[in-house]
Amino acid sequence: MVVLLRRVSQTSTRTDLSNDRVTRPSLVRAIGRWSLTAGVINAVIGSGIFGLPSAVASLVGAWSPVAVIIAGCSIFIVILCFAEVGSRFEDVGGPYLYAREAFGPAVGFHIGWLQIWTRLLSGAAALNILVAYLALLVPEAGTATGRALTMTASVVLVTTINVIGVRSAARTVNVFTIAKLMPLALLILFGMFHLRPEAIATQVVSNPNWPEAILLLVFAYGGFESAVIAASEARNPKSDTAFALITAMAAVTFVYAFVQLSVIGVLPHASASATPIASALRELFGITGSTIGSIAVVVSVSGWLTGFALMTPRIVFSMAEHGEMPAFLASVHRRYRTPHAAIAINSAVVLALGLYSNFAQAATFGAIARLCVFASTCAGLILLRMHSREPAPFRLPHGRLISIVGVTFCAWLLVTRTFTQMWILLAIMASGAVLKRLVAMF
Repeated sequence: MVVLLRRVSQTSTRTDLSNDRVTRPSLVRAIGRWSLTAGVINAVIGSGIFGLPSAVASLVGAWSPVAVIIAGCSIFIVILCFAEVGSRFEDVGGPYLYAREAFGPAVGFHIGWLQIWTRLLSGAAALNILVAYLALLVPEAGTATGRALTMTASVVLVTTINVIGVRSAARTVNVFTIAKLMPLALLILFGMFHLRPEAIATQVVSNPNWPEAILLLVFAYGGFESAVIAASEARNPKSDTAFALITAMAAVTFVYAFVQLSVIGVLPHASASATPIASALRELFGITGSTIGSIAVVVSVSGWLTGFALMTPRIVFSMAEHGEMPAFLASVHRRYRTPHAAIAINSAVVLALGLYSNFAQAATFGAIARLCVFASTCAGLILLRMHSREPAPFRLPHGRLISIVGVTFCAWLLVTRTFTQMWILLAIMASGAVLKRLVAMF
């Protein structure tokens, strides 16, 4: 029956073309449940895990694995809200689409615009990380020319993979997800059997700062919200979204907690190391371990960039379909059935941002914008329950209470931001409003 329907669909398309009534191609549903789960893991476990253990150890010392678990439980509240809200949708857009449906086009546009810039700046930061760690293996990559060539080659590669087809992109993300987890698994498996009390004893912090540690870790758990963007290319988005989010984040929490424990258990004075994973592997395996750790960063960032080029253009595509971005960004490649124009523009912008910024500059705004996205989805759960005619395929027990806790949690983190960061947020939102106005005029 399915084959017959496909043949009818293909015949109808050919007939329309012959009658000069061109049928617009649609995105292909090719992302399965486990590919979507791998996409979430890949989006969250990026380059941050290779620097995170030392930063957390510097704030709470030997208690840092506990901080990892506390932060994981806190962000899980937001995850649960995303699981219910996401299960209602099967179209492309993710949090942008959720906010548009719950709050209306105006709020939806600003959430989508913020998410685009969060992702673009995160992509620029990732490109800078890629160059920095690749230069440890290939010094020429650290030169001005090498930096530009490395970034350009990386962007061209992930762009090509994503334009050719969502299947190849999803499979590539799966491969990179497995590859990036291998050195972390190596550290966990061997580190847990070589924990040294004398190493743990060196992880001393005179004035532990738990709020800052939790805040840092919450940001490290971010990225899952971008992995649900391509719902229109998932095979069963309404049933798979909740599964992918919950399964992936449980796995991420497990990995983060045991990596943290392994690092402070084998690496003395872990807070002093700028490359804690590579340094811990060096303690276990010598120079070979350090090399593996450096390669792992390059693999991790490459995988993250592939997922970035898969998911972020879908926000642009969805907004263009709703008339909030230039119409050409909603075009779908007739052969590969991918949003090729949105992918190309996304890659061009992130390359420019990467070339003309450094990691610190690119990463500064990501946290505050992401909190706005989180809060909008948590609040959207209540409104969607009130106004939707059908119950969500995944219904969260005590959902209203959990959503209120999620919004409160995000609001608490937002009020810790600086005055300058808030003005940057307002400036980006204003630029989005101007773009929307221009699109409407022309």
